[in-house]
Amino acid sequence: MENRLQLYNTLTKRVETFVPNVDGKVAMYTCGPTVYHFAHIGNLRSYIQEDVLEKTLRYLGYDVKRVMNITDVGHLTDDADAGEDKMLKGAQREHKTVMEIAKYYTDAFFSDCAKLNIKTPDVVEPATHCIPEFIHMIEVLLKKGYAYQAGENVYFDTSKLKEYFVLTNHSEDSLLEGVRDDVDVDPNKKNKNDFVLWFTKSKFEDQALKWDSPWGVGYPGWHIECSCISMKHLGENMDIHCGGVDNIFPHHTNEIAQSESYLGHKWCNYWFHVHHLNDKSGKMSKSKGDFLTVSLIEGKGYKPLVYRFFCLQSHYRKPLEFSYEVLDQMTAAYDKLVKRIASLKKDTPVDQEAFAVYRKQFEDCLCNDINTASAITVLYDVLKADISDGTKFALAESFDTVLSLGLTAAQAEEPAAEADDELTAFVNAKIAERAEAKKAKDFAKADAIRAELLEKGIQIKDTREGVVWEKI
Repeated sequence: MENRLQLYNTLTKRVETFVPNVDGKVAMYTCGPTVYHFAHIGNLRSYIQEDVLEKTLRYLGYDVKRVMNITDVGHLTDDADAGEDKMLKGAQREHKTVMEIAKYYTDAFFSDCAKLNIKTPDVVEPATHCIPEFIHMIEVLLKKGYAYQAGENVYFDTSKLKEYFVLTNHSEDSLLEGVRDDVDVDPNKKNKNDFVLWFTKSKFEDQALKWDSPWGVGYPGWHIECSCISMKHLGENMDIHCGGVDNIFPHHTNEIAQSESYLGHKWCNYWFHVHHLNDKSGKMSKSKGDFLTVSLIEGKGYKPLVYRFFCLQSHYRKPLEFSYEVLDQMTAAYDKLVKRIASLKKDTPVDQEAFAVYRKQFEDCLCNDINTASAITVLYDVLKADISDGTKFALAESFDTVLSLGLTAAQAEEPAAEADDELTAFVNAKIAERAEAKKAKDFAKADAIRAELLEKGIQIKDTREGVVWEKI
């Protein structure tokens, strides 16, 4: 098939024509949530943009298989294999077991995704289901000389690689230990960028989840889970790996290091990263304490799909600043757009030639590195165009398979509401007519009106408070 999609590839630092390993098929992986708390809307910006990427690929005719992990193993508070166990912290906070916490927040995550029209990936795999795969990869890395044991833990040896910083412009000397300057140096590491593959000597007093391994009872490091889960379901050659920009180093850097050392060849061709959502104080994160969730903005009266609409107005590779003032503006624009589409007379003929012209324009915007803002502009152009309402509605319906903004849902709701209004007016008029007939002692007419309503599925009852009616 024709490869028209242009994507920015973090690996090469340039926009490239997307060419999958197998013609017409796409193997796609998404870094999933760590399920120790609710996802904040900054996290969900990444999932919205990755959802648009997947739906764009399908819109262009690709057969996509998308896999996502669920991190339900104790994810550390920073990327340097230090800090505290987030899952255990969540369990202690809520007086639940770790697996109860994982189940609760996994369900909450997918509930938020549903509200935002984010499609569930084809495969969702919790890390706790893949311990044998983690152990096998570590055994192979040890055998090949890419890993070593020290202080009862197993580490990946970054000095064995010709090039470690493939996703970044870092030099080794410019990097601190991990990503923070307050992280203690691990004395077991041969090199400061080495990372833990398996913990046997736990730094946590009450590590909840542990498994037997050749190196003792312990648990996997964070980075290995994505490598193993993707290979389990997508094989040894992956097309696209997605995540937020904060995953680039060290998480995705370490994934590449261990995966390609294990496989002996290139692992993933395209890396797709979504930029941060900020507020006026900077990047949104759970560590700030009070953080914005879908439920919170919903509780303030905002539709979740307005937040999706807000995200799609900006390019995924640009930082996006959130404020309620902007969300108010987006609400007004979204409601006006949906109302405009709902007013279309969709039963009018579709001009196939005009449909093809505008669909290509929409595709061209998506093929230009997923430019959703321009794609939405095409939608507005369609609504202003001198073409039939049927064509406009068909295009809006088509575009919304990617945008997923619920653009045509109101079309089904509004006529139904209008029909209910018309029915109510009709029944009330008939009840008034019947009352007049009874007042004039024309009981035959009154009975005829009752029978007419009954024939239409409406039953009326005379009560002390007046006449009431219901559908039967």
